[in-house]
Amino acid sequence: MKRLFKTIGKRIAECRRKLNYSQEYLAEKTGLHRNYIGYIERGEKRATIENIRNVAYAVGLSLEQLFKDF
Repeated sequence: MKRLFKTIGKRIAECRRKLNYSQEYLAEKTGLHRNYIGYIERGEKRATIENIRNVAYAVGLSLEQLFKDF
């Protein structure tokens, strides 16, 4: 399960960087705290599916793309 959260976080971080979004900007866009975005990207927090969906959509990922190959 830990691998799943790390992989999800890595995909989100890669997309965020491609868009040149800072963690702070992504946090503002999703209504989450900047630290929480960092925790998600490092796979340190088990975010709710709602928060994962909101972050994924904010960086242009569908849930299908985010969970691909799992």
